[in-house]
Amino acid sequence: MARVKYLILLVLGALALATVAAGAASETGVTSTQVTIGGTTPLSGPASAYQSVAKGAAAYFRYVNAKGGVNKRKINYIYKDDAYDPSKTVDATRELVSQDKVFAIFNSLGTDQNLATRAYLNALKVPQLFVASGATTFGNDYKKYPYTIGYQPNYRAEGTIYGRYVVKHAPKSRIGVLYQNDDYGKDLLAGLQRGLGAKAGLVKSKQSYNVDDPDVQSQIAKLKAAKVNTLMVFATPKFAIQAYVYARKLSWKPLVYMNAVSSAANIMGLSTAATNKKQTEGTISIVFLKDPTDPAWRNNSGMKLYRSIMKKYKGGNPNDVYAVYGMSVAHTFVAALQKAGKNPTRAGIVKAADSLNVTNDPFLLPGISVKTSATDHFPLDQAKLQRYHDGHWVAFGGLFRVR
Repeated sequence: MARVKYLILLVLGALALATVAAGAASETGVTSTQVTIGGTTPLSGPASAYQSVAKGAAAYFRYVNAKGGVNKRKINYIYKDDAYDPSKTVDATRELVSQDKVFAIFNSLGTDQNLATRAYLNALKVPQLFVASGATTFGNDYKKYPYTIGYQPNYRAEGTIYGRYVVKHAPKSRIGVLYQNDDYGKDLLAGLQRGLGAKAGLVKSKQSYNVDDPDVQSQIAKLKAAKVNTLMVFATPKFAIQAYVYARKLSWKPLVYMNAVSSAANIMGLSTAATNKKQTEGTISIVFLKDPTDPAWRNNSGMKLYRSIMKKYKGGNPNDVYAVYGMSVAHTFVAALQKAGKNPTRAGIVKAADSLNVTNDPFLLPGISVKTSATDHFPLDQAKLQRYHDGHWVAFGGLFRVR
């Protein structure tokens, strides 16, 4: 009788272990050897310059996979073209969730694009991790959308930095603003006004454009007519380059503040080539990543790693700082996946993403870390100012921390 009981317990124990093992491998997008994630990016369309973000991330994941992956699982990263069109983002995201069965949506790019899919992903409890947008809502509205978290310094904070700098160093400026007519551009504008505070009257003209506009020629003409001497460009690369070009055609040389999403060295190089050095000289922006074109990082171990990954895993143009951004956010995802444990679940990685303290990101500026908590959904909240001089960026001053 005792032997029978022993055998029954042995069988029940084996069944329990089998159930646990099956449960561990039953999470959508997770197998014993692989974790499948996906996202959208503009491989075509007006913001196609950003495709290098996904390509840089993909290269980093290949590097991690070659080293054994995360907890013995390789990362299978699928990214689809949405042409920077929110309706296409919705379709591509639904494909990733329902057909490709991804574990999480990772670093999809664009403010309106991520807003278009946020409710859907949260309703299904699919993690929307490290959104490639600095819109403040992705950090502020975590109670309503607990499965969503951003990554980069938020736009309102960035605008605040510019406003405070103007008040301190150029309080008699006449400011004009070119901004994209969506939450991205409006967030930057709101931050600028917050940073200016009592000096908000320095803004003399605000001109918006829509993503599907062919150009911003009329907006630049109106800004010049308003006799502003300081131009805030809160625009994506295509329109940012146009801002310099049309200002040059009007023989107008304002001091430009270029928002971070369009201040990559390669984009500034295109702007300079389309105008001249004098037109882009002195432009101010923020920086939180190591610039691969900056001689200061030539012998830096993080940049050496970056260049070796780009070369070996075909990440694209090694001088493209957007690829550095892609690697940085991929590094953070790997940290979150490790923190989620040997048997990751969707709820588990969201919890992990909400409790990060990453101090070893080789692609961020020294002193900048990735930190989150249950009540802090802004992974990056530090940056420096930089000035464009003689064809390259030069950082100056200390680190800002702004919410």
